[in-house]
Amino acid sequence: MRKRGHHRQTGARLEAAPRTNVLALVVPLRAGPHDVVVREFVAAAISAAGARDHALLLVTAEDGPAALRRAVSSSIADGVVLMDVEAADPRVPVLLGLGRPALLIGVPDRPRGLACLDLDFAAAGAACFGHLAGLGHEHVALIGSPPAAYRRGSSSATRLARGFTAEAARRGLRSTTLAWGNTHRKTLRGLDALFTRQPDVTAIVVHNETALPAVLAGLHERGLRVPEDISLVTVCPESLTEHSLLELTRVAIPARELGALAVETVIGQLDDGTAPGTRLLAPKLTVGASTAPPASPA
Repeated sequence: MRKRGHHRQTGARLEAAPRTNVLALVVPLRAGPHDVVVREFVAAAISAAGARDHALLLVTAEDGPAALRRAVSSSIADGVVLMDVEAADPRVPVLLGLGRPALLIGVPDRPRGLACLDLDFAAAGAACFGHLAGLGHEHVALIGSPPAAYRRGSSSATRLARGFTAEAARRGLRSTTLAWGNTHRKTLRGLDALFTRQPDVTAIVVHNETALPAVLAGLHERGLRVPEDISLVTVCPESLTEHSLLELTRVAIPARELGALAVETVIGQLDDGTAPGTRLLAPKLTVGASTAPPASPA
């Protein structure tokens, strides 16, 4: 029954058991390219829960489905927020089987009626490419998440890449999507390979907050000025750009807003018994000093 996603009626279950005012936040704490996003989301969720007289139970084990079942089936948590959602997330059937109000941060291929909340990463990817195309760039590279994120089907990574490449195709322009590890050395090697194989790239979009400092350092080491020689757009939390020497053109990932909204959404489900469906926040692109029209050929 659980494997097929069948579950008890949520309303009946809630009537049978008293509220504990505890929400479970399931977030695998693996090292990755979006650590700041996770920290800001968790901090905002804890604050929002406290403001509503709720406690937050953090479930950080890597054995996703089993950890989720242990945490929630014991009736400790009234509802669940599930982070780091994947395209074919194995935790979704378990979540349905538990019959608790729940919210996914991300959108799996088959949400199966569960509520989903996230930034519209596909629109963010399209906005980044569209901004650069509007400046006259004809070949833009995306430095995305590490390969492991794409192998897992990470919702944010795959949706942003799809939006980026779809916008390039719609405009009849060229795009290159890259994925490498987060270390400084791997980033430098990746930049070397990019400019060797694709010398006509005039702009870069970075959706990997861990690699961003290495990308900026690598461009500087190669004598490439931003934005005179190459334009750069980043998709990351606002806090990562606040102390940069160069004001970066960016799409901010609203981690704090998402954390607070997640808590409010699940508590709303507990209060009125309805699931709100999928809500994607529209991306906001802020133009800084890191993008400009491409340099004219010498």
